[in-house]
Amino acid sequence: MILVTGGAGFIGANFVLDWLAQSDEPVLNLDKLTYAGNPENLASLQGDSRYLFVQGDIGDAPLVERLLAQHQPRAVINFAAESHVDRSIHGPEDFIQTNVVGTMRLLQSVRAYWQALTDAQRIEFRFLHVSTDEVYGSLSPTDPAFTEGNKLEPNSPYSASKAASDHLVRAWLHTYGLPVLTTNCSNNYGPLHFPEKLIPLIIVNALAGKPLPVYGDGLQVRDWLYVKDHCSAIRRVLAAGRVGEIYNVGGWNEKPNIEIVKTICTLLDELRPKSDGSSYQTQITYVQDRPGHDRRYAIDASKIERELGWKPAETFATGIRKTVQWYLDNQDWVTHVQSGAYRDWVQTNYAGRG
Repeated sequence: MILVTGGAGFIGANFVLDWLAQSDEPVLNLDKLTYAGNPENLASLQGDSRYLFVQGDIGDAPLVERLLAQHQPRAVINFAAESHVDRSIHGPEDFIQTNVVGTMRLLQSVRAYWQALTDAQRIEFRFLHVSTDEVYGSLSPTDPAFTEGNKLEPNSPYSASKAASDHLVRAWLHTYGLPVLTTNCSNNYGPLHFPEKLIPLIIVNALAGKPLPVYGDGLQVRDWLYVKDHCSAIRRVLAAGRVGEIYNVGGWNEKPNIEIVKTICTLLDELRPKSDGSSYQTQITYVQDRPGHDRRYAIDASKIERELGWKPAETFATGIRKTVQWYLDNQDWVTHVQSGAYRDWVQTNYAGRG
């Protein structure tokens, strides 16, 4: 069995679904079910004997220790995190509590469990920490892409909290010997993405006839990684990654935000044309940039390709088409996640930015 934390969120849920589509090894999913944790993401697994869900916090040491002792996982994959930059600007304490304190407590619980294993089990055990490229800071247009050797220079409360968690994982390796692995991924997109992030927000707002908010000049550059590719990379790192190593996971798809928005509009013009014949691009609205907005991220994913033979299967063109089509085909899911709390958040974040 493997233990997945945060497995009801966007990336975690895709990972659980993909894992069980390819393996009969059971998954124990521990998720606190905060705003972005959605059990509906995993509704297709209801009644599947290979899947067990427990609602709980990674910082709840007695709960985590009980689950570890009871289920004896051979690996822990840690997706659990607060992960939205804008939310971290409005409320940084939640990010420190989950991403720093929660990760530390999880490491402590896992360390105690690992130390009690047999010698053979300890050798095979892995703790895989899923992190982000945002810990590296920002790049200029001419800087080389981030490698695993870049120093951490986080610029938002979110990225600072993730950088802290990366440091803790490294410390538990070097101080206690816990066999850890870390992945730092670029911007994910794809099915089940909570509609506050750029790509799903643009799709949902476009279909609702609402403004499509673009920060500043829209020329912030990100590397985009289809979520299913990210999941396959994590599986590969878990299977063959060298203990203590960091692996950057990227899509080799650097794009400015405004190009992303226009690409989505073009796809929607084709797949769900407006009744008046106009383009969804007429809904694009430039809004005031957010504080400390990093200008460019780019991932050099050559290490994971060189050492582990992994590279993304999707181009941006294929991945974004699949993503737009998924949202068109799953409007009920979108309706269900757009709770009052979600609408309140969108109003808080974008009020006064016009």
